[in-house]
Amino acid sequence: MAQRKPKRDDRLEVEVERVDERGLGVGRAQHEAGEFRVALRRALAGERVVAQVLRRRGEKIEGRLLEVLRASGERVSPPCRHYGACGGCALQDLRYAAQLAAKREIVERALRRERIEVAVEPVIGSANELHYRNKMDFTFGTRRWVEPGEAEGVQRDFAVGLHPREQFRKVLDVERCEIQPEPFDAILASARRLALEQRLVAWDLVRHEGLLRHIVLRRSVATGEILVQLTTSSESPEQVGPYVAALLAAHPQITTLVQAINSRGATVAMGERELVLHGSGAIRERLAGLWYRVSAASFFQTNTAQAERLVEVTLEEARLAGRERVLDLYCGAGTLTLPLARKATHVQGVELVEAAVEDARRNAEENGIANVTFSAGDVLAWFGSAGASECDVMVVDPPRAGLHPKVVELLARAAARRMVYMSCHIASAARDIAALAPAGWRATRARPVDLFPQTPHVECVLTLERAP
Repeated sequence: MAQRKPKRDDRLEVEVERVDERGLGVGRAQHEAGEFRVALRRALAGERVVAQVLRRRGEKIEGRLLEVLRASGERVSPPCRHYGACGGCALQDLRYAAQLAAKREIVERALRRERIEVAVEPVIGSANELHYRNKMDFTFGTRRWVEPGEAEGVQRDFAVGLHPREQFRKVLDVERCEIQPEPFDAILASARRLALEQRLVAWDLVRHEGLLRHIVLRRSVATGEILVQLTTSSESPEQVGPYVAALLAAHPQITTLVQAINSRGATVAMGERELVLHGSGAIRERLAGLWYRVSAASFFQTNTAQAERLVEVTLEEARLAGRERVLDLYCGAGTLTLPLARKATHVQGVELVEAAVEDARRNAEENGIANVTFSAGDVLAWFGSAGASECDVMVVDPPRAGLHPKVVELLARAAARRMVYMSCHIASAARDIAALAPAGWRATRARPVDLFPQTPHVECVLTLERAP
């Protein structure tokens, strides 16, 4: 008679072996029906824990941590009061040095899965483990997530904060976030207080009604300037005007404030149009010795200090002698293009988002860099019209999904002998590099950089050389 397999709410003892790319502890559990792989949050490598079964697919189980029977020596007390409920950080239980080791292992495993043989260097850690982000995006909502231990009768129909883990219809009311600059805590508190005092209605994520949708905060490390973007469902100046005036009066350090109008159902902070209600609409940041204009819609790395290290590593791997022609694909606002241009004959940047290209051109002009050209459009379409037959070095920084298969084919035929691949999702990068191998491309270095302490995310600079 076949043994019954684990089902929901069963309890299992799990030997945790590692932390995966989602920040989950992954291990093995012995059961009367055999051995099962179990993944669960807040469980660390080397621990023995009790897990409650949430769901099972074949021999794989997703569980909930109930008890730690044998704790890891790397376990620490998380600094954030919202940790566990919040959907942001996933590794605050783990000592930072161990986080870096876990991220190195994540990179190594992803490359091994694709049979890519390259030594992965130790992860370059962040000097600041907390308060490192220069940008935060908070959501207004009418369905407040009530945390364990909160007082009875707490208001449930208004919140501004972050989504709880796997609960996208609800909003966790954030009082303090440990990975953002401390001035943001006070601005967020005022945004909440003033909205309640002025009886402004938060956006209902189910009914698609209400006024206040998002508040995005940005801060320049170089200048201390603060940009606030308020996303609303309509312009509504009779309501937004007094609200903004009160927020600016409470926080005169706010350099500029932009209202984004998003009348669509999608829960994104970006709007169909923007109104600059205070200041210039942008702040200035310095990175790798260059100044950048950062607007509400700009893409800019959220950890400025580590972004600078990322640029340094990329330049080291590009190994430019001053005579090379460089192709920078997915170039954004030029944060890699412009430093590359200071060491090359010419750099061609290609980016899909027109607003980012406009920022890139403006940044090049303001920094007095003339040996760059920026093209707005899809990378695949650009290759079809322009090609890359005259480039010596290619730098690619694709989105998390990685490269389109047809872009891989075009890169395989390009004239360049060196490629620097900036990965924000190592599994996608490993797949792309494996696909380039038949054309003679081979990974020679892997240098991870940690831009996101307390999370499982890791950037990786991969250097590829092509055999003659």
